Amino acid sequence: GREVMMQGFNWESHKFEWYSVVGERATQIRDAGFTQIWLPPCTDSLAPEGYLPRNLRSLDTKYGTEQQLRSLIGTLRENNILPVLDAVLNHRCATHQGNGGKWNRWEGTGMDWGEWAITNRNKDFMGEGGDPTGDEFWGSPNIDHREPRVQESLCEWIKWLTHDVGFGGIRFDFSKGYGGEFTGKYVRACMPEFAVGEFWDTLNYGQGLEYDQDAHRQRIVDWIDATGGICTAFDFTTKGILQEACGRGEFWRLVDKKGRAPGVIGLWPARAVTFIDNHDTGSTQSHWPFPSNKVGMGYAYILTHPGTPSVFWDHFFDWGSDLRKQITGLLEARKAMGVHARSKLEIVAATDSVYAALVDDKLAVKLGHDNWSPSGDGWKVSVSGDQWCVWTRG
Repeated sequence: GREVMMQGFNWESHKFEWYSVVGERATQIRDAGFTQIWLPPCTDSLAPEGYLPRNLRSLDTKYGTEQQLRSLIGTLRENNILPVLDAVLNHRCATHQGNGGKWNRWEGTGMDWGEWAITNRNKDFMGEGGDPTGDEFWGSPNIDHREPRVQESLCEWIKWLTHDVGFGGIRFDFSKGYGGEFTGKYVRACMPEFAVGEFWDTLNYGQGLEYDQDAHRQRIVDWIDATGGICTAFDFTTKGILQEACGRGEFWRLVDKKGRAPGVIGLWPARAVTFIDNHDTGSTQSHWPFPSNKVGMGYAYILTHPGTPSVFWDHFFDWGSDLRKQITGLLEARKAMGVHARSKLEIVAATDSVYAALVDDKLAVKLGHDNWSPSGDGWKVSVSGDQWCVWTRG
């Protein structure tokens, strides 16, 4: 439970020799304390970013060649950094036209499926498979994960990428699109050291963001349960609440009705992956960005709290040395105090103007402009930034 992940790309990374860029920074990533790195989708794709996969057996992409990918994975492993695969399994763009002249067949890919592999909801692809088991992704054929031939082929594919190519962890894209039980099956097929799903659901809004997000986080927990509890999930609940709390100075949001953290980390921290932004919410897409002047404060929260934190490439490498120093200092404090995914969190204050918490009674954190410092002996300021501070002791 001591993992710390880096998301190792952004929405523009395909414009560079990206595998080389990451490889050159492997020692810096290791020395900062990251234990794993989520790499961009590595299969042939209709779109350069990799999220419209086509030939799943071809690993030559805009990010680099299969040979460069294997070389990067070797470099990461030499540095004890676990490479995490981005598995885009909800949908797959066809290579050939089939029934009705629609793009619904795959030929010459080593995973040659037909209309039978596509769910029946979207008439644009005339799928002959069963009903969907989740939300529709409208841009390309949605795969019928109930079909035994699909399951068999994807289990083989994921085994190849882990056992042969060398990935050690898996991030599942668009987990709302197909039942969690199938994700569980694919994880069990290769038993990676780490697995996380992207179950991104809209939070509860009324006149703005509602205080109570219990139903939202419960849906994420239900998805984790559906995998058999074998997979973690990105804590979108925490992201949504934290950026509202930091951006508006509404720190009362950071405690639930029972005194716990209000996100997935308050219910099942061992299965929650916390983050500030990713290639969708931030980067050049900026669908739902964290307030840019509060990003350091956001990291002060997730890097001191239970759950498995993930740091976005841009924030570490592209937003300047001040933020990088803050992130590095927070990572050092987390490691020095032995904070882990299941650490004990005690929330001491959550008011309009201040949030304060103790973690394992060895680390204290404060967000907000009010004066607060931990009581008792032996506390030393470990790292601080604009309106936030972290203390450690022991």
